[in-house]
Amino acid sequence: MTGTKPADHYEKARISGVPVVSIAPMMDWTDRHCRFFHRQLTSHALLYTEMVVADAVIHGTRERLLGFDQAEHPVALQLGGSDPAKLAEAARIGEAFGYDEVNLNVGCPSDRVQSGTFGACLMKVPDLVAGCVAAMKASVKIPVTVKCRIGVDEQDPEPALDALADGVFDAGADALWVHARKAWLEGLSPKENRDVPPLDYNRVYRLKARKPNEFIGINGGIQSLEEARAHLDHVDGAMLGRAAYHTPGILAGVDADFYGAKPEAFDFAALIDAMADYAARHIEQGGRLGHVTRHMVGLFHGLPGARRYRQILSTDATRPGAGPDVLKTAFAAVEFAGGVAEAA
Repeated sequence: MTGTKPADHYEKARISGVPVVSIAPMMDWTDRHCRFFHRQLTSHALLYTEMVVADAVIHGTRERLLGFDQAEHPVALQLGGSDPAKLAEAARIGEAFGYDEVNLNVGCPSDRVQSGTFGACLMKVPDLVAGCVAAMKASVKIPVTVKCRIGVDEQDPEPALDALADGVFDAGADALWVHARKAWLEGLSPKENRDVPPLDYNRVYRLKARKPNEFIGINGGIQSLEEARAHLDHVDGAMLGRAAYHTPGILAGVDADFYGAKPEAFDFAALIDAMADYAARHIEQGGRLGHVTRHMVGLFHGLPGARRYRQILSTDATRPGAGPDVLKTAFAAVEFAGGVAEAA
């Protein structure tokens, strides 16, 4: 499955209001196997990698860090860092690998990220972020975007987010994705930072009203396609995170709901066949079935047989030597009433 590329997404959003629906970059979750799986559910949603540190891109094993299946397009590479020159080099490498977009992380609150002076702590230095964006824009032809929070710690989100947005757009950023929560770098764990700081969607809406000609996307706590649609009355894009991961069946409705695809029952049997073939290729290359199936556990959430499906993927699929037949056995446990609505 292939959809339109991000540059087309952003251009259509600006000119004719076609929204961008995306799946958030999530550490330890949105690896290449997860993204391939999500692409089988939606042709058009924009996919993001986990954050990859610029130094790792430059000095690490690039195929392991950056490799992806061509079916994943459109797919964006998210980078972490605060050195403009290193980010520019990492962006060039990502573009050469075939990524459709490069995104700068200005939102991750983990201790490891803080120690490297990047992620959410960059909200405190908007001029540096702008310099990073400018360097990346000068080095690649693909879109350069930013993902941020509305502020950190004791910052007032009104001037903090405005300063960040002004800087990155002046530097040429193609889009700004805003997680509508503060990040508390002191006192909250990364996990708590995903839940405890209150959501302030209106702050993101106000930013869009202030910058009507720039692409502003929203992220944080969006649980359904209906909620995503409601946000799109105010902003240009909606980014699904944990809901897309834990209940991925909802993604089967994205193409019809947002991109004009013909509404029809989703062929989950064909999806399982595609994933079994993909898993077989991964195993032939030395991987394990569980690397692939761990992302698929929530696929049939709410359907009769979903519990047994989860049990098989959580036990049999993780055993040494497990093959793709395990995935088909798990699928056989699910009872369909028919169609995407029941599975989503």
